[in-house]
Amino acid sequence: MYRIDKLLKEENRLFHTNDLSLLWEIKNKNTLYTAIKRYVKKRILIPIHKGFYATVEPDLIHPYRFIGSYLHRYCYISCETVLFATGAIFQKGNYITALSNLSKKFSLGTRDFLVRKMMDEFLYNLEDVVEKNGYFIAGLERAVADMLYFNRHYHFDNRRIINWEKVKAVQKGVGYV
Repeated sequence: MYRIDKLLKEENRLFHTNDLSLLWEIKNKNTLYTAIKRYVKKRILIPIHKGFYATVEPDLIHPYRFIGSYLHRYCYISCETVLFATGAIFQKGNYITALSNLSKKFSLGTRDFLVRKMMDEFLYNLEDVVEKNGYFIAGLERAVADMLYFNRHYHFDNRRIINWEKVKAVQKGVGYV
């Protein structure tokens, strides 16, 4: 099977250099970089960041999918991003926020991302976290619990939409309290 066939048959549209090496079964770095260079020149691969490529225009990929693919590790969307989307806070943050086991700020194209570091024992607890279209996202009450984990005095603009009993249950289930 040709490399382009393997590439375009993949459901995933975001690739690191190592992903392409595994997909195409290329062990020689020079061969790999030459193949990538050719596909970039033909616009089959679109460079997003050093060593990170897409097979479609980045604007066509949901921004939440970028975080996990770029970090190449588990993370989920939470905090300000979920709080704003659900109406718990009124001011949209400058970043799409996620939680992972590292702390990082980065930009991909026109989008800015903020990843907060969380301890593994809390991070991998899936209480009120769901998978949606290839990414993980916290529910409102988990996002509130996460935000309170980072800032105990955080101000929520619309406290009425938050189920505080569920927040307490999530905090207890995750182990925050």
